[in-house]
Amino acid sequence: MNKSTKKWILQRVSAILIIPIMIWFILNFAFIYDKTYLEVFNFFNNNLNKFLMSVFLILSFFHLILGLSEVFEDYIEKEKIKNVANKITKFLGIIIPIITIVVLFNLKL
Repeated sequence: MNKSTKKWILQRVSAILIIPIMIWFILNFAFIYDKTYLEVFNFFNNNLNKFLMSVFLILSFFHLILGLSEVFEDYIEKEKIKNVANKITKFLGIIIPIITIVVLFNLKL
């Protein structure tokens, strides 16, 4: 199996995995949208919610990295620029979820 086929399959699998967790996120976002700071804090202080939010972030950024790399492949002709764009995207796609998850698991009132 070549690299493009693997990326295509991974993108489809990640999209399917995102669907149920996106439903969870949307329903809970609607629930906490007009709540007080303390209620939102308590929501994110729940270990199950922390775990599900972490999984949501990881899957979403993984899917984002795959999608953006395909956009770069299709629309950027210069190989050097394409490689730099892919490296920046991968770097940010790893760093942003890690920082968010670390902050989420270290929440203190």
